[in-house]
Amino acid sequence: MGDSGGMAVARATATELREFAAEAGFDGVDVTADLGGGWSAVYGADQPDSAAAALARRTGAPVLTVAYLDSDVGFVEGATFAGGSWKALLNRETAERYEIPVDRFPVEAALAGALDWAAAGGLTADPEGVRAALTGSEAFAEDLTERLLGALGIAPAAPGEEGA
Repeated sequence: MGDSGGMAVARATATELREFAAEAGFDGVDVTADLGGGWSAVYGADQPDSAAAALARRTGAPVLTVAYLDSDVGFVEGATFAGGSWKALLNRETAERYEIPVDRFPVEAALAGALDWAAAGGLTADPEGVRAALTGSEAFAEDLTERLLGALGIAPAAPGEEGA
């Protein structure tokens, strides 16, 4: 059985991000990861819609969230403190088998939003790498999330316990 939880990535300490995620309605946040460069990730069992915007307001920094559907599909939401937002779908071919309307997640709009998001975070993104993550196919959506983070300029790291 795959992961049906979610994650959030932001420029904040893992402790701060855990607290902010709980305030924003994340459920079961118990694993954190330091991604380097001041970026951290939290992993939880469930997250509310629009969590990225709430976390961006709280952190004052860009936030990226991913909600997983049994590790098969990832629903990405990015938000900046200034109010910019974008959405994407990871593992589009698999999403189609779930009958998820992939046309609601246009790749070009997601690519533009992702590049703006990275710039707002002071990151140097690789546009072709971002496109490859947004259009790629993997056995697990989490693998595409790692590729996306790397292409956005954040070095992904395996989750680890940090003050659980």
